[in-house]
Amino acid sequence: MIIGILQFELRIDHAACLKDKRRVVSSIKDKLRRQFQVAVAETAKLDEHRVAQLGLAVVGNSVPHVQSVIDKALEKLKNARDCVLSDHCTEILTGERASPSSA
Repeated sequence: MIIGILQFELRIDHAACLKDKRRVVSSIKDKLRRQFQVAVAETAKLDEHRVAQLGLAVVGNSVPHVQSVIDKALEKLKNARDCVLSDHCTEILTGERASPSSA
């Protein structure tokens, strides 16, 4: 099993209040979930109305596939109209399933 993690920060310069931020964040989350079949959540900076920090996770069976999904999601975020991708980092976790021990 391969797990890809993308942590990213968005600047929402036009947001005058948390309601404006929520509208943008909700739209971004819905689009990413629908288009890429990933899990997305706002993870920090919940009370700042012009900055959003989110995390995205994708599970797959190969590193190239997981990396491709993350790359496409990043491209979508870079081209977003209502916000600016200000920072991001990725991590790919790989693991072998342990064989059941015969005790």
